[in-house]
Formats: sequence, structure tokens, C-alpha cells
Amino acid sequence: MRLFIALDIDDAIRGRIARFVEGVSGFALDARWAKPESMHVTLKFIGEQPDAAVEQIKQALASVASGAVDILFRGYGFFPTAKSARVFWIGLEAGPQLAALATLIDAKMASLGIPKEDRAFSPHLTLARGAGASGAPRRSKTDAPNRNFHRLQEKLAALPTPDFGTMTAREFFLYQSQLSPKGSKYTKLAGFALR
Repeated sequence: MRLFIALDIDDAIRGRIARFVEGVSGFALDARWAKPESMHVTLKFIGEQPDAAVEQIKQALASVASGAVDILFRGYGFFPTAKSARVFWIGLEAGPQLAALATLIDAKMASLGIPKEDRAFSPHLTLARGAGASGAPRRSKTDAPNRNFHRLQEKLAALPTPDFGTMTAREFFLYQSQLSPKGSKYTKLAGFALR
């Protein structure tokens, strides 16, 4: 079972992002755009785990003690760089609380033998991936200048910085990801309160 841990997004913010995507997706026709209903803020990608591990993971996540987190969805960017863009994303501003939550979750998962993250937490919301491109944010040897998002970048440069609003995350979720030719399907397996 393929698993990850993430925050859900308030419906009002999801709606604003969906309208933004409707307005700009025509400028990157080859990109694979995320469906609004599947958008989330990833805190930890776990990967493939046996079904038997799910209960242990749930127990570990239930012991995460952290407060609610205010998150502003604002701005955008491209991974790994604008010139060799593979991923188009929306930025998140959340102060140190969000990174602290991701670090706590990473430590709990490491205690179960799930490898720790080898890079700093970089909060973002993925909107699109270039055709045939990896969604990994870090640079790879195969990155080269490309035009995946060139027209989109030109269009965005002429617009004001988008601001999608602020929400307070009061829980996080363990998700299952099921891959298919039509895209990934995400199912919430359990929720955990942020007090």
C-alpha cells in the first residue's frame, strides 16, 4: 500500500485555486494538472508499506502532539528552477509551526524504520507537472532548460501575485495513494487532531 501524510485544504481555498488553474492551464497544455479534489499539502511521503504496517503508523501518528497551524496560500514557483521547470506550485507561508509538525512526523516515522527525509521541508502545493517529468523538487542530472511552462511563465509575469487566502489546519491525515492511468486516487485512512 502506497502511503503519505498530508494536510487537507479548506474548500474556499480549494475553490479559489481551482478558478486560478482554469484561467492559466491553457498556457501549459502538455502539463499534467492536479485535480482540485486531490490537492493536499504533503508533510511526509512514506511510500510502499505492507498492509500490516498501517496500524503501527496510525498509532505513531496519534502520538504526535502539535498545535493548529495557520497557512497562507500565496505566490507560485517552479521546481527545480524556472528555466528547467518540471513542477508548477503554489507557495505556503506558515511560520515555523508547519516545519516543526513535518519534523515531528518524520521522527515518528523514522522510529518505525521509515527513512527520514534527506532534504529540508519545503511547503508547497503542486498544481502541475511537465509532461513526462518527475515531481521531485530537487535537481537531477537529467534537468536541462526546457519549455514545459514557458508560456505559463510569460502569462504569470503579467499578473499580480496570486493570494488564495489563509486557513487554519486543525488535523492531518494518513492517505493511501492508488496509481492509475487516469491519475492518482487519494483515500483518507485516518485523521489526527492538531490541538
